[in-house]
Amino acid sequence: MNLFDFSLRLNGYPLHKAKKELTHIHQKSDLEFKTFLDNKLHDIVNYHSNNNRFYKSLAPKASASDWASIPVMTKKDLQHPLDERLSTGFTSKNSYVNKTSGSSGDPFIFAKDKFSHAMTWAVIQNRFSWYGLDFNTSRQARFYGIPLDKKGYYKERFKDRLSKRYRFSVFDLSDAAFEAHLQKFKSTSFDYINGYTSSIVQFAKFLERQSIRLTSICPTLKACVVTSEMLFEKDKKLMEQQFGVPVINEYGASELDLIAFQNTNNDWQLNSETLYIEILDENDKIMPYGEEGRIVITSLYNEAHPFIRYDIGDIGVLSKTSTVKKPILKTLIGRTNDIAVLPSGKKAAGLTFYYITKSIIEDDGNVKEFVIEQLERHLFKVTYVSEEELSEEKKNTITQEMERYLEKGLTITFERQHELKRSKSGKLKQFTSHVNSTS
Repeated sequence: MNLFDFSLRLNGYPLHKAKKELTHIHQKSDLEFKTFLDNKLHDIVNYHSNNNRFYKSLAPKASASDWASIPVMTKKDLQHPLDERLSTGFTSKNSYVNKTSGSSGDPFIFAKDKFSHAMTWAVIQNRFSWYGLDFNTSRQARFYGIPLDKKGYYKERFKDRLSKRYRFSVFDLSDAAFEAHLQKFKSTSFDYINGYTSSIVQFAKFLERQSIRLTSICPTLKACVVTSEMLFEKDKKLMEQQFGVPVINEYGASELDLIAFQNTNNDWQLNSETLYIEILDENDKIMPYGEEGRIVITSLYNEAHPFIRYDIGDIGVLSKTSTVKKPILKTLIGRTNDIAVLPSGKKAAGLTFYYITKSIIEDDGNVKEFVIEQLERHLFKVTYVSEEELSEEKKNTITQEMERYLEKGLTITFERQHELKRSKSGKLKQFTSHVNSTS
């Protein structure tokens, strides 16, 4: 039984319909695809202009026939209670609802209608199939975080079981943890590795220190897919050397879709089936292929919640070889995360803070932005922008969560500011460590 597909359909996501739609898109000629894209852009703008009060107030002069009339939306624009942002007829109960990771420092809750979410999974499955990987049959070694509360923990483990994957936690990147990982690889026929770049790089460094090539103990391994953080060429070469399989670069955003996926020609192919991706300058002018600018994305299928000319917070360059149907991402700037080195010597991936900062993400939009810095091994500073000062109770909760996910004996300080300093790319780096690591 195809348990992964079945579980999606069981939860009301029409995956079969989505796969059929994707096939129709792939069969279009370049000219037919251009007409399809124009129609989808026209339809989604008109839909939200007519059915979404939030979007109507945000873009009162938006006209589908005049793309320049449509304003660029940012994550700050979306920091209102979710119910205020949903289209007519949609609720949190009949939509897919989730939270962004907060890696940009601007967290918010979002929604997708069920067909849109099914299209997301249809595209993801299509991309993985390029490498002979099937979500229903291929076994995944998953390097991700996992909730530590009992309900969340077992829910994720159950989902892992349905999805034929085993989860290796990124909260502990010690040699002892990696030694345990190694034993699991020896006893399990994994088909591929998938997860956060920084933690997988640390595992590759461990294998290098041990002079171990992973395929020598897990010969079924076919590929490694990394996501959520910048993949540097040096790290890619190290992983390919120590794993013995191709390393595939993925770029996505939970509120949107899979954005780009490395194809078999080693190009970073953008998702043109469910997204329209623009590169804009500081004046919102569309940049030609080959020139750097802000990555701005329109979700073509999401009727529950508008993501129209949505500035994702990254800077990129489209290759000059791009076409409307097959755009290629030449360069992505940003999306790096540090490793936290703790007093005991334990290391944790920077995206550990994705789980910790859930405790300060609230649907009332109080906390607008935040960054976390590690000043010393034991000392962390949380700087945030909010409508109201965090209560002592909330601060204690955050401190307790950090100690629970990391280790005891940490000192957490808090500083509220009116505005946070951004990088050249216009993005906030959620976590920065000022502690040197020799590994």
